[in-house]
Amino acid sequence: MSKSFKYSDCPIHRSMAILGSKWKPIIIYALRERTARFGQLHAAIGSISRKVLTDTLKELEADGILLREEFKELPPRVEYCLTDKGRALIPIMRDLVQWDNTYHENKKQVYPESELV
Repeated sequence: MSKSFKYSDCPIHRSMAILGSKWKPIIIYALRERTARFGQLHAAIGSISRKVLTDTLKELEADGILLREEFKELPPRVEYCLTDKGRALIPIMRDLVQWDNTYHENKKQVYPESELV
């Protein structure tokens, strides 16, 4: 009996649909150890436009990867942090960094082990 492969049922496909953009893994990695405000994230990432950052944060929130918390203050303050679902990605990202450090052509460790914690 032959099982046909359904692309939509593939766990890699589902995972990459959530994480497979240029900026999502970078935002998740930036939030791995702390809560951050929009401006802090924008400054930490650098080359992302404010619109793309806003849209990507909304997508990550909708997917349950991060939490957006509004504070009723003047001036208004909003902070972002990883949910449990988002924090569960950190060991996977550490593995990807280690894989890159091992197999990247330059063999230069951009993120030493001490920064992966």
